Amino acid sequence: MPQLDYQTAGESHGPALIITITGLPAGLDLDVPFINRELARRQGGYGRGGRQNIEEDTVEFLTGVRRGRSIGSPLTMRIANRDSRLDDLEKTPPVYRPRPGHADLAGSVKWLTTDCRETLERASARETASRVAAGAVARCLLRQFGIEAFGFVRSILDAATEVQVTEDNWRTLLPIRDASDTYCPDPAITERQRAIIRQAKIDKDTVGGLVETHIFGCPIGLGSSMDWTTRLDALIAYGVMGIQAFKAVEIGLGKDCAGRTGSQVHDPIRYDPARKDRPSLGFVRDSNNAGGTEGGMTNGQPVVVRGTMKPISTLLRGMPSVDLNTKEAQTSTYERSDVCAVSAAGVVMENVVSFEIARAFCDKFAGDSMHEVRANYDNYMRLARLLPLEPPTMTIA
Repeated sequence: MPQLDYQTAGESHGPALIITITGLPAGLDLDVPFINRELARRQGGYGRGGRQNIEEDTVEFLTGVRRGRSIGSPLTMRIANRDSRLDDLEKTPPVYRPRPGHADLAGSVKWLTTDCRETLERASARETASRVAAGAVARCLLRQFGIEAFGFVRSILDAATEVQVTEDNWRTLLPIRDASDTYCPDPAITERQRAIIRQAKIDKDTVGGLVETHIFGCPIGLGSSMDWTTRLDALIAYGVMGIQAFKAVEIGLGKDCAGRTGSQVHDPIRYDPARKDRPSLGFVRDSNNAGGTEGGMTNGQPVVVRGTMKPISTLLRGMPSVDLNTKEAQTSTYERSDVCAVSAAGVVMENVVSFEIARAFCDKFAGDSMHEVRANYDNYMRLARLLPLEPPTMTIA
């Protein structure tokens, strides 16, 4: 069967966003309310712009679904754009003054035009709604095997939470995060983050931040060390860096590994037979500096990913730029935008990482139907718990 994959199509102010998922096993129950809740979360967060008051993102399944379940064919979803005006030159005029930090200049030169409109319409973060929808579908699959995702905002400028997320407390933190205007599970830090965003709006500026995702319940062995293209940490990094406005990604300790010795970085391995029935197969660690991956594979610990989102490129006060037609100095064009979209970015990353986990899961336990995937998963876990195994008997003809 084909590898689990997805593609997106659509422009910011076009009629709709389209998502096509291939390689999804037949028989997966699709939790539409959950998918729509993830889309709604992406639209929330303090500091978002007026576009979020116009759109009400929900998915419509066009193909690949019968009576709420996948049927094995390509699954296609549509998210309508209420603010559809791409061909209206009055409401969506040409853009000749590129915004620093955006795709405007590079895209205009690449496609040999002085109108940045076509580039910015596709490069827009509006496209991330598509990736949230794809990731939420993938999470419908992962949840069947006890794999769950939890994402949140770690920091905005210097307002950073020190909260420690664990397998035991993340469900307790979930309602606290959801009650936060900035999706931070720390009420005191939420207030500081709100103040920073509020001041940025007064200053006609923008702010970015750090978001974090934890994936719980992964079995040991997703991904591979045999080929660099199948290393799960690399695939996660690739997916996260593909999110608009992301400039860095870390797994586990990330860049902090550079300031520590090996004995301070690597996670000692112990065995606890009482935990043999868990996805970690009884192998436990006192720390998780590796962030749940070693050698490009899951090691039974929670997968921990952090991503850095830069400040939004569109500033209300504009920035120095040029007119691409005259080459004269100008102030960059203002397109309706957010002051801060870090909260939304956390939702996007949570779902992007989930899709990469699901992709690796389907590679490991491939099957045309959920029945096969379940049987393959259960058999693998059974064999892993029996280690060491007797070598297979070789028959010589």
